[in-house]
Amino acid sequence: MNSFDTAVQIFLTHNALHSVALNHAIRVIAGQFTFKGLVLIPVLWWMWFEPGPRGEWKREMIIATLASALLSLASGRLLAYYLPFRERPLYNPELHLSFPPVGLQDAVLRTWSSFPSDHAMLWMSIATGIFLVSRRVGVLALLYAGVFICLPRVYLGLHYPTDVLGGAVIGVAITCIATRDFVRTRLAGPILRWMNGNQGLAYMLAFLLSFELVTQFDGLFFLLRSGLKAL
Repeated sequence: MNSFDTAVQIFLTHNALHSVALNHAIRVIAGQFTFKGLVLIPVLWWMWFEPGPRGEWKREMIIATLASALLSLASGRLLAYYLPFRERPLYNPELHLSFPPVGLQDAVLRTWSSFPSDHAMLWMSIATGIFLVSRRVGVLALLYAGVFICLPRVYLGLHYPTDVLGGAVIGVAITCIATRDFVRTRLAGPILRWMNGNQGLAYMLAFLLSFELVTQFDGLFFLLRSGLKAL
């Protein structure tokens, strides 16, 4: 653990465990989808249907943001799998730090590398897309993602600060690239034209995609892991 990670983790752990109510609240925030995608994904739906100028551009930006979110989540899982394994602070006895009890899928967390934080990659990617569509709403979205999604994972010892910062930088970069005019018009333009001509099917698929992003595809990953174990 580098000096930056050490300083942040020591500061947080020395201020943890002093309030049972605070620790419980942070555990709930970190463990419930309600406090993650169920806040940010509805903002994208609101922006999609909100009347106003540049409606075509705004919808292309939202499609590009969702594509970025999928790429960020997939990239986070692949990087965690292929990069050298980094044990989460919570399970690293060499740190000699005491974290609040987590109560979150312990068996899965122990075997999944700490770097990068796929939560930070996914939700900072989406918050960045919101910011690029609306600066005023986007600032709130970025603050929300940082305070209510990223920070609790460091506080509970699920990630080092650099795991979260690294994931956030990658997620922001992916969205910034995907929403550039050159990329966006070629990526989102055809999808938007197809959606305009097939609205029933398009909105059904958009709802399913929204649901899976809110849950971070946990249900599908669980089915996949169960199937692999059965085989």
